[in-house]
Amino acid sequence: MSLPSFLLEILVCPQCHAPLTEAGEGEERELRCTGETCGLVYPVRDGIPVLLVDEARRPS
Repeated sequence: MSLPSFLLEILVCPQCHAPLTEAGEGEERELRCTGETCGLVYPVRDGIPVLLVDEARRPS
């Protein structure tokens, strides 16, 4: 189950304020920052985006 589209329209990266895109499926879902210089990846746990910079990871 993906996040509602209206939610994705308003969510932004807390680090650089760029829009986020949803990636992955099931337990592996995450939100990726579209900013060119940032690119952090935020986890989605139990359907809830965890938008904490300390919880984010750099893309591999």
